Amino acid sequence: MAILVNALVIAVVVLMHYEALRQLYTRIPSLPVPRRVHVLVAVFGALIAHFLEICVFALGLRWHIQTDGMGSLVGFEHAGSENASLVDCIYFSFVNYTSLGYGEIVPVGPVRFLCGIEGLVGLVMIGWTASFIYIEMTRFWREPAENILP
Repeated sequence: MAILVNALVIAVVVLMHYEALRQLYTRIPSLPVPRRVHVLVAVFGALIAHFLEICVFALGLRWHIQTDGMGSLVGFEHAGSENASLVDCIYFSFVNYTSLGYGEIVPVGPVRFLCGIEGLVGLVMIGWTASFIYIEMTRFWREPAENILP
């Protein structure tokens, strides 16, 4: 069951990211805003996508820690991983997805597999976003200056 949930979480995150970047890429050029704002829209759109993806991972983590025998998250200031709220899971997911890894919260049991995969997926999604932003900036820089400045 854990493998199925993990695969589902990964699939949802990758598809969400693909769709978010595709929508941004196709819709940004037609926005009725100054051309220089297009890059900002791309950045903020990508940040929103990353936040939603982190929330999907947090839901997967929450499922794991609420299911008997699927592991726990240890290290929260309040007692026991059973008390890890969704907000706690989102925080841990942020730290894990970005590979920041403060280390004050530790996954124990089968949930470790999802946590390891989250770091890898986060790295790939952030890299994908970086290349997308580069492409968007290249589209912006190719515009003649008279079309960019108001």
